[in-house]
Amino acid sequence: MGKRLIVVGHSPDPDDAFMFYALAHGKLDTGDLEFRHELQDIETLNRRALRGELEVTAVSLHAYAYLLDKYALLPSGCSMGDRYGPMVVARRPMTISDLKAARIAIPGTLTTAFLALRLCLGGEFAHEVRPFDQILNAVEHKEFDAGLIIHEGQLTYQNQGLHLVVDLGQWWQKETGLPLPLGGNVVRRDLGPDTMRRISSLLKQSIQYALAHRGDALDYALKYARDMDRSLADRFVGMYVNDWTLDYGARGRAAVARLLEEGHRAGVIPSPTRVEFVE
Repeated sequence: MGKRLIVVGHSPDPDDAFMFYALAHGKLDTGDLEFRHELQDIETLNRRALRGELEVTAVSLHAYAYLLDKYALLPSGCSMGDRYGPMVVARRPMTISDLKAARIAIPGTLTTAFLALRLCLGGEFAHEVRPFDQILNAVEHKEFDAGLIIHEGQLTYQNQGLHLVVDLGQWWQKETGLPLPLGGNVVRRDLGPDTMRRISSLLKQSIQYALAHRGDALDYALKYARDMDRSLADRFVGMYVNDWTLDYGARGRAAVARLLEEGHRAGVIPSPTRVEFVE
């Protein structure tokens, strides 16, 4: 009998590459499941998930609010900002209040970064979507007053002479006492409970393998580390692949529920979200 193809979408970033290293390199016994990886930026993956195109994919937790009918959250694979997260940077020092009148480049309207900034600013603001890896340059070249940055830009923005306005992970921690859940992995419900559970187990094993074989996994992840040397890439991976990634735990689950609840209360997310994990 032939193998069942499972297409996995994730970002071309060191943390996602690190997480999926074992699955991508045949380090695990996957039985009759064959995994094929497609690498795209997170907003593209969010949009593809809305159409149900991928069996398994990384998504922004903001986007998950719109995917409940098609996907369930996997308990492993979370990117959690524990007192750090997406940042707004600008060419000159600014306050959070200044941002309300600023024109801001954002990496996508379904990103958790965008939701968190909406909550932080208390409403709408002037924005335009740009690919996440073009935002720093766009701010530096005066196309925007400020930029909302995700991924490795959080560690490299100062190289371009930019100033931090707000770290949304720190802001969220002060507001709620919780970490900021940024991205997660989801599995399509039509695969059925048994296959969903097997995929969940394999993803957790892949993360455990990478953490246990950090050097090899980091070598692979470095292929996706834009403007980062090995030590900076290692630091970035450590920020987003850790104990939270193995399992959200009770506090992580509470953080997801609170984020989506606040998004609904603020009118950003139209319907209440019932968070469902593959257990």
